[in-house]
Amino acid sequence: MWSVYALLSALFAALTAIFAKVGIKGVDTNLATAIRTVVILIIAWLIVLVKGSINAQTTLSKTNWLFLILSGIATGLSWIFYFKALQAGKVSQVAAVDKLSVALAIILSVVFLKEVLTLKTAIGAALIIAGTVTLIL
Repeated sequence: MWSVYALLSALFAALTAIFAKVGIKGVDTNLATAIRTVVILIIAWLIVLVKGSINAQTTLSKTNWLFLILSGIATGLSWIFYFKALQAGKVSQVAAVDKLSVALAIILSVVFLKEVLTLKTAIGAALIIAGTVTLIL
């Protein structure tokens, strides 16, 4: 099931780029990010409430809280810079560079999470990097 969720994530990420490019025209990108964040916040909390997951927050450890907060900070900074890049550049180039996050995540997962780097994964990361460089140039 993870692959279906990942493909849906990719689809909505692509739509995000298209919608954002149109939506940020003539708008301060920080304001646009704040608006987008409020919408995401409302949707996420509605899902938690509908699924009845609200009580699960009491089971979170300090480590869970710390890394979820750090993840939120990283996400916020990513969105801020993504919108600034979209406002200045072409969607096709900005989205391609943004997808370098996949190759970077692979590298970071090996270094920090001690995940095994297989030949297949290394080749995939190298191809992502090569494709990004090709699209930029």
